Amino acid sequence: MALLLAKLVVAYLLGSLSGSLLLGRLRGIDIRQSGSGNAGGTNALRVVGWRFALAVVVIDVGKGALAALLGLAPIGGTAATSFDAVTVAAACSFAAVIGHCWPVYFGFRGGKGAGTAVGAILVMAPMLAGMMVVLWLLVVASTRFVGLATVLAALGFPVFVLLAEYFGHPQADAMLVFSIAVALLIVCTHRGNLLRLWLGQEPRLGAGGKP
Repeated sequence: MALLLAKLVVAYLLGSLSGSLLLGRLRGIDIRQSGSGNAGGTNALRVVGWRFALAVVVIDVGKGALAALLGLAPIGGTAATSFDAVTVAAACSFAAVIGHCWPVYFGFRGGKGAGTAVGAILVMAPMLAGMMVVLWLLVVASTRFVGLATVLAALGFPVFVLLAEYFGHPQADAMLVFSIAVALLIVCTHRGNLLRLWLGQEPRLGAGGKP
């Protein structure tokens, strides 16, 4: 149990390394002071540009992947904890997502968690991650609403887990729990986007305003 707690703490601290805020400090900017005030890839794109945003996404996705690998990795050649590896990986991955949203290094004001979650899913279940990315791309291409695409992709995650089970690709119970937790968190962090969509005020990709 102590080892599991240690991994969770490390995963949270890893998730707290916000790509946009770290890179922003190197450029003397804080993107939370502009645009939507969010420290995520979409706001980085609107405020600074695509090269900066791409670097942010690479960091945020990468730390999610590292958190999942941390959970999967045995220590000393033996099982890391009394829990199975997928359960530990899911827990570490969610801790990293929490760290991204509420980073201890940056006053608990971070991003919305999607990129970090995708990085973790790429390690734990690449097929499911691919399905989520395809859904995200389809929604963005058809609506140009990034927030809507992200929410729908997150809500699709538990659906895809159940579909994989149905078509003969067994998934650990921890994966279903993780998928539901991620979906609920993404809906929560995107509640502002959803409200603006309801009010008809959500800007489309390529337009001015808040992402």
